Amino acid sequence: MGVVLEVVRIVLPVVINGGIAVFVIKRLEHQYKQGNLGKKKSKSAQNLLNSLIPLGMLIGCTIGVIVNMFLPISLLPAVSIGAGIGLLFGYFAYEIYSREGESYS
Repeated sequence: MGVVLEVVRIVLPVVINGGIAVFVIKRLEHQYKQGNLGKKKSKSAQNLLNSLIPLGMLIGCTIGVIVNMFLPISLLPAVSIGAGIGLLFGYFAYEIYSREGESYS
């Protein structure tokens, strides 16, 4: 039984992050094919829009490290799950910001 729990503990972050990554990539691919990717008029707004997903991953990693300090979770799964959740939140921020304000039609 202990071996099964170890395998689940090792494989679970990979499965969660894989599912999140496939979801985000497929959604972005669908938007690209439809021509609905976010475009902003100013260069600085476009740079921010393009940086939201990687920034979300960095913030997620940071939150994973902070959670690791206070909870009995190993560092590697905490950082990897944090990056996956950050990828998802970064994608949602990308979606929200790409629909707001001035954009090309």
